[in-house]
Amino acid sequence: MTTSSLLKKYFISKQKKKLRSRQKKLKAYDLSSLSEFLPELKSPQQPSAATDFKLNCKSRKKLILKEGKQLGTVLNHPAFQVDPLAAIHQHLESTAPISDEKPKKKTKQNCKEEEKGV
Repeated sequence: MTTSSLLKKYFISKQKKKLRSRQKKLKAYDLSSLSEFLPELKSPQQPSAATDFKLNCKSRKKLILKEGKQLGTVLNHPAFQVDPLAAIHQHLESTAPISDEKPKKKTKQNCKEEEKGV
């Protein structure tokens, strides 16, 4: 074989390796399998101001500065420094909306009715 054909084979194999590694990386970010575990939204939520907000260069910079300051205050907060996970958990509990509906306990009869499609 000539050197040019060997070089071609080398570059082709190298490109295939790059393509395979790129596909593996993309597979790692594929979260579509999680959709079956997420609850369905029954009623559409009201559009918030964030959905109407369009990012341009100036607003993006402003947002980055604002979020950077917020991150700094969170990182310097004593509760976060002591136990970060507990601080995040407490924050989520205090800011998450409280639903009045309690989940209905499933009994054997309810499960059988759901299976039948009643």
